[in-house]
Amino acid sequence: MRTTKGAARTRAKKRLFRKVKGFVGGRGRLLRTAKETLVRSGVYAYRDRRNRKREFRKLWIIRINAAVRQLGLRYSDFIAGLKKAKIELDRKILADMAVADPQGFEQVVELVKKALAKSTKA
Repeated sequence: MRTTKGAARTRAKKRLFRKVKGFVGGRGRLLRTAKETLVRSGVYAYRDRRNRKREFRKLWIIRINAAVRQLGLRYSDFIAGLKKAKIELDRKILADMAVADPQGFEQVVELVKKALAKSTKA
């Protein structure tokens, strides 16, 4: 007797169509196209989870650079000074400080300037 996978296939299709709900045209209605689209969307999701990290780092660097330049330093000098002053704040925190707490950020920049001045004298 030939088996048709009746209930199991129906459940599998239902599961698939739930995942592609909201996709446009055949991508949300046709089985083969929906499967292909779902695989492709997984690839995009995987790739873009990594790209998001890059984009945020770029944004933080831009914000820090803008804030530091207003206080008379360049970004590269600021980062080098952070290392010399042994300040272990990451770019995410520094960018947030530059936006939300300008006075605190200014204090950090002053510490960095002192550390840079010390290293140039020595």
